[in-house]
Order: sequence, then C-alpha cells, then structure tokens
Amino acid sequence: MRAPERIEVETTLPAPPEEVYAAWLDGDAHGEMTGGEATCDPRVGGAFTAWEDYISGRILELDPPTRIVQSWRSTEFPPGAPDSRLEVELTPGDGGGTRLALRHSGIPAGQGERYRQGWEDHYFAPMRAWFAARR
Repeated sequence: MRAPERIEVETTLPAPPEEVYAAWLDGDAHGEMTGGEATCDPRVGGAFTAWEDYISGRILELDPPTRIVQSWRSTEFPPGAPDSRLEVELTPGDGGGTRLALRHSGIPAGQGERYRQGWEDHYFAPMRAWFAARR
C-alpha cells in the first residue's frame, strides 16, 4: 500500500483576505465563485459540500480571516479511505489582494496530481475571475 500524498498550491486573488475567507465559508458565495453548487455550516464541526456533493467534509479549525482547516474528501476516494486534510492560509497580497496558500495532505495514493490540477482549474481560475468581476 502506497503512502498518502500531499500537495501545496497557491494563487493570488484580487480581493482582501476578509472577503476570500467569507466567500469560502458561505455556501452560496462558494458556489458562485467556483461554479459548482456548495453548502457550508461555517463553524468548527460544521459540514460542507462543494461541486454538487462531489466534495464533502467538516470544518476542523477557523482563524478568521487568515486560516481555514477542513477534513476533505471527494467521491473518488477509495471506499474506507480516511478524509484528507485541507489547510487554506490567506495573507494580504499586493494591491489589496490575497495570497491563498493551500496545503492538502492525506490524499489517497495516485490522486495528488489530479487534485493539484483540479485546484487550479475548478477553484483558483474561477475565483480570480469572480473576485475581479466584483471590483
């Protein structure tokens, strides 16, 4: 059995950390900014879903407006696989923007690169466009 994988990805978004943090934890805004239906109970222990239930998990830690930690799994995780851990760190960037650093660990073996690309294609690119359109 191969060890779980870990990826780290980052992007810069044209909005302050407070707005990014709030949108990540608001089901309606999360769905709007990514293009996939989402739900979120924005408290420690609260459940969330994204992309029409393709992704699900629970909120493990919150440090407003700089850090969100979630248990995370997709419908592609093997049966019986434990949830992965997603850490989202938001820091002020140039020009009032945000540097979003994402650490995703405990990914089932062989799935890490797929999720690395998925974060860019299904989160970061649409988020950059969504926040830019709101300026």
